[in-house]
Amino acid sequence: MLLNTITDNISQASPSAKLWMPQRVLFTPAALNEPWGQQILARVQSLNLPIEELPRNRLTGLRGEDEKQTYNIAKRTLAVVTAPPSHFKLSPIPPSADWQFHLAEGCPAHCQYCYLAGSLSGPPVIRVFANLPQILANLAAYESPDKVTTYEVSCYTDPLGIEHLTGSLAECIRYFGTRPNAHLRWVSKFNAVNSLLDLPHNHHTHCRMSVNAAPIAQKFEGGTASVASRLLALRQLADSGYPIGLVIAPIMPIEDWQMHYSQLFNSIHSTLDSNCDLTFELISHRFTPGSKQVLQTWYPRSQLDMDEAQRSIKRNKFGGVKYIYNTDIMKTMKSFFEDEIHHRFPNAKILYWT
Repeated sequence: MLLNTITDNISQASPSAKLWMPQRVLFTPAALNEPWGQQILARVQSLNLPIEELPRNRLTGLRGEDEKQTYNIAKRTLAVVTAPPSHFKLSPIPPSADWQFHLAEGCPAHCQYCYLAGSLSGPPVIRVFANLPQILANLAAYESPDKVTTYEVSCYTDPLGIEHLTGSLAECIRYFGTRPNAHLRWVSKFNAVNSLLDLPHNHHTHCRMSVNAAPIAQKFEGGTASVASRLLALRQLADSGYPIGLVIAPIMPIEDWQMHYSQLFNSIHSTLDSNCDLTFELISHRFTPGSKQVLQTWYPRSQLDMDEAQRSIKRNKFGGVKYIYNTDIMKTMKSFFEDEIHHRFPNAKILYWT
C-alpha cells in the first residue's frame, strides 16, 4: 500500500516538471533503520533507480581521478544518511528566518555561482537525512511563545529538487501546518509542486521561487527548471493558498541589466496577480576567496565574473572576507529594483536587499 501511494504521489508531477534522477542511491545502515529511511527507499524503488546498501555508516567511492570527475560522480549520487548530532543545535539565519534546519545537504542543480561552494566540505554529493521525524521534533524547543518563529529549510539544499525522491518537504509542510506559532520557509529553482498543492499547510509555509534575468538563468543555472515554469509553479502554490515570494538572486549588473530585469518583471507581472500577497528578497552577487576557488574547480570554463579588483570587500564579525559590488553600483541596483516592485506590485513587501 505504501509503495502504491508513493508512486501515485510521484506521478502527480507535471509531465513538464524538471525532475533530477540520480545514477546511484546509497543507503547507510543507520538510514535503513529509520522508518523515514524506509519510506525514501520505497520511493527510490518505485522509480527503479540503482540502490546500494553500504556496509557501514560512511560514504566512500565518491572521488574520481581529478576534481572534474569527483564533481560528476558526486552530483549524480543521492546518499541517504542520518543527520549528525550537531544538526540538532540550530543556528540563526537572518535576514531570511529566525532559525535554519536541514532535511538534506547538497543540491542537484549546477549553478555556476553556487552558494554551497565553500560551505559544505568534501565532494558535492546530495545527502538526505533519514531521521526527519527527530529533526522536526527538535524544532519545538526553539519556538517562541510570544511570536511566530520562522524556520528556513533551504540553506543547504533545494528541497523541491529532491522532493520526488524523499517526500521530506511535504512532511515538513504537514508538521508546520499543526504548529500555531511556527512558520516554514523554502525556496527552489525547480517546479514539480503538484504533490504539495493539497497539503494541510494552514498558511504556515512560505513558498518562494528563485528567479533571475534570462541571460543569467540560461547561462549559469544548469539543471534547473526554466524561470517561466518556476513562475507558473509559484502561481499554482498561490492558488492553493500558500503565502508566496520571489528571491531574485544573484543580481548582477550585466550588460543592459535594466532591460533584462525589466523583462523579468514583465514575466512575473503576467504570471502572478499584482494584488497577491507577495514578498521579494533581493540578493546581489557576492563570493568569498574560498567559494571562488571551489567554483573554479567545479566550473573551470565558467564566464561568471569574479574579478576581485572590481569589487569592494565586506568583512564579517569573525574577520571573514566577502567580495561585493561597490557602493555606487549597489545603490543604483537597489533603487531600480525597489522602483520596479513598488510600481508593479504595490501590495508586495520587500523583505530585504543585500
